[in-house]
Amino acid sequence: AKVSKKENVLDMGTGTGIIPILMEARTEGGHFTGLEIQEEFAEMAGRSVLLNGQEDRISIVCGDIKEASSIFGTDSFDVVVSNPPYMVDDHGLKNPDQRKAIARHEVLCDLTDLLRETKKVLKNKGRFYLVHRTYRMAEIMHQLVEHGLEPKRVRFVHPYVDKEPNIMLIEAMKGAKSRIKIEPPLIVYEKPGVYTDEIYDIYGYERKE
Repeated sequence: AKVSKKENVLDMGTGTGIIPILMEARTEGGHFTGLEIQEEFAEMAGRSVLLNGQEDRISIVCGDIKEASSIFGTDSFDVVVSNPPYMVDDHGLKNPDQRKAIARHEVLCDLTDLLRETKKVLKNKGRFYLVHRTYRMAEIMHQLVEHGLEPKRVRFVHPYVDKEPNIMLIEAMKGAKSRIKIEPPLIVYEKPGVYTDEIYDIYGYERKE
């Protein structure tokens, strides 16, 4: 996700707040807001923000993605990011821990809810950054366009260079014309337990020899 100076950012479904915490540290954005429906996670996120001394630039709000535009108002953010639940409610084994089930399955909101509210809270030409599973690509692209969020960049994430991608990173823009760029693939592992150079750079880790 690219964030320019003074831009306001909303993380939809922030969980424990890791995305706004990292983005505040690594970008020049003006203010970062994390929206999380689970009170326990929202409180954890708030504590993390305080422990990192970021309370002036990060706000954590306990609320429902389906009501984001009512909470924040329309045309409120320059950038929206989201790492939403990947699985539809009836797909795969649902975790018996309801907190984890909500984070992984579309229990309390679905893709349509997310995109509808993202369009409302984004300013015109605002950008939306989404992490999702490749097996839902056709549905995601269709719904993005349907909601006026034009896909502009896509990058596929492969666990290994010889394995098919299982995650995709998407940048979409509200009110943009149709033109999409497919970026070079991101390979996670060089071999089991060893990240590629790019992953080490992204996370700021020292490479293991």
